[in-house]
Amino acid sequence: MPSTQHAQQTPLEIWERRTRRPLLGLALVFAAAYAVPVVDPGVPDAVHTACRAATWGVWALFAADYVVRLRLAEDRWRFVRTHVLDLCAVLLPLIRPLRLLQLVSALLLTGRLATAAAQVRLTTYVAGSVLVLWLFGALAVLEVERGKPDANIHTLGDAVWWAFTTMTTVGYGDLAPTTGLGRLLAIGLMISGIALLGLVTANIAAWFISQVERESEHEEQQTQALRELTREVASLRAELTALRQAEAGGGAGAGPAGGAVPGPAGEAVPRPAAPRE
Repeated sequence: MPSTQHAQQTPLEIWERRTRRPLLGLALVFAAAYAVPVVDPGVPDAVHTACRAATWGVWALFAADYVVRLRLAEDRWRFVRTHVLDLCAVLLPLIRPLRLLQLVSALLLTGRLATAAAQVRLTTYVAGSVLVLWLFGALAVLEVERGKPDANIHTLGDAVWWAFTTMTTVGYGDLAPTTGLGRLLAIGLMISGIALLGLVTANIAAWFISQVERESEHEEQQTQALRELTREVASLRAELTALRQAEAGGGAGAGPAGGAVPGPAGEAVPRPAAPRE
């Protein structure tokens, strides 16, 4: 029997929940198909063709997913306005069919899928985004710089080192892109790296703050419990003191003088004398 939470979901939410993992798997397929020809340009032509077909096929499936979600949305215009990155990811390869634009599309769509997953913690997602951006930034700059005149990024190791120093804004200057597209990649990598690393730092700080607040709240609860216990003990002591005083007062005034017994109207009635033998 479906849970109440799932029963209350809209068709769009159900579609996104069911397609999240398959689309993430397709993103991994795209990553492999994109990386193989870049890392080893000497692979056979059949491998090149297969990788190209895989990248376009994954993009087509992501585009189909966007169309389906648009049709399932209750307010389609609002869906378009709130999913601008998804729309750009679908349209970029059509504007100019470059593998690099397909890479940007896949990164945007994968980011949307990862953030939609409720079970993925923010720190894990951001750390994974940093890793993906670093590796794919290195592959992208290697693809556009390798073999160009005056270029100094020729190997995967050079590209990985350059991407790392660029994302962390260290910028040693030993390696740098020389083409216009490579410099655009550098700008995007620097901005994205600063933003993502800032998110990592902020999220770690927020986690520490939440831990301190949780401990403070626990200590406050313990302090409040001790105060309540102290008040109860004081109340019990007051009641015990009152009972002791009542018993002491009752013992001191027990029985009227002269052996008289109180009558019905409160008058003292003499006690009858015991018979003599």
